[in-house]
Amino acid sequence: MLTHISLTDVLCLDIETVPQYPTYENASPEEQTLWNRKAELLKRSESDTPASIYQRAGIYAEFGKIICISTGFLTGDKNQRQFRVKSFYGDNEKELLLEFSELFRKLKNKVLLCAHNGKEFDFPYLSRRMIINNVALPLALNNTGRKPWEVPHLDTLELWKFGDYKHYTPLNLLAHILGIPSPKDDIDGSQVHQVYWQEKNLERIVNYCQKDVVTVMQILLRLKNEKILGNEEIYIV
Repeated sequence: MLTHISLTDVLCLDIETVPQYPTYENASPEEQTLWNRKAELLKRSESDTPASIYQRAGIYAEFGKIICISTGFLTGDKNQRQFRVKSFYGDNEKELLLEFSELFRKLKNKVLLCAHNGKEFDFPYLSRRMIINNVALPLALNNTGRKPWEVPHLDTLELWKFGDYKHYTPLNLLAHILGIPSPKDDIDGSQVHQVYWQEKNLERIVNYCQKDVVTVMQILLRLKNEKILGNEEIYIV
């Protein structure tokens, strides 16, 4: 599988997002009104209110923001590999997006992007937040007018579906069944809001995000029937 793809051409990534504000009450009256309309579609029970489900606002680009983008790329050959992980993170979303965009300039846009559920979440979320922040889209994210096979995107969730589009396999489950160390050994996505806004521990979120990026590459290696990375082959830069 994936015999036509060289993994040294792939940039793995993962993003972490949170709502724009710590709580619903911190949002402006106009933003509260807009969220109220969205929240009506998201209620799971009669007890749900726009305020009680506000932490879910982070998964929508119109109401959330990116606080971390972790990337990773493979260098070398099978006998001497390095998987280099670099993260862009901070409270200022525009600054981290500009730094992330600069990475594509250095790579001359010659890269395949890969994320787990990236086509549904990471790639469109990044694109929307870049536009909102007046950051030019790199070619790898600008799919306007391009045919599906011309878009340089890979998605480990889509690859695992094998055409079964009703099937969803979370990253930690896929890692487990493929014999890959779990990336969810500290926190999971549902806890990012609390860790960021209440604990104010961004470093913990960055560490979590980087583990996801490593896991995406490990899955690609398994899909290609290659040996997964050892700890000594993973470098945080």
